[in-house]
Amino acid sequence: MTTAIPLASAERIHADHTTVKHLGHWTEATEFDVRARRATVVLDLRSPRISWDEPVTADLELASAALTLLLPDAVTVDSWDLAFSGRGRVKDAQPGTGRARLRLAGAVTDGEIRLRRGGVAQLTAMCSRAYLDDLRRAHGDGALPTVDDPTRRRPR
Repeated sequence: MTTAIPLASAERIHADHTTVKHLGHWTEATEFDVRARRATVVLDLRSPRISWDEPVTADLELASAALTLLLPDAVTVDSWDLAFSGRGRVKDAQPGTGRARLRLAGAVTDGEIRLRRGGVAQLTAMCSRAYLDDLRRAHGDGALPTVDDPTRRRPR
């Protein structure tokens, strides 16, 4: 596997033989450095706090790992800078057509990148412990949950 120099201001995610999920409003970063080995990583990039004015970049190093990205509907994904060895591919059932761009770069060895938008992204977020915790918090506060739809505004 190649080793890339991590981006200085990037949000770093490391997963080794585990599952890592970051859902809802978890970051404002536009650069991500993801390292995963025999792991599953789910990153929610639907938050309105993430600026899509410039391309968002993700430097990946996946080995026998699955990366799921929850994206806004209009995001176009550029995966030309990904190097695959062994089995691996990018699964994008509903390609985005907007001006917002996500640039994927790095190396994938026997791994998979799944891109989910719209209702499928919402269902993916809802099938998590974080969503259950968010529902409990929202019920106690008399508010609405935001993990399933980070663009939803809480009532005042």
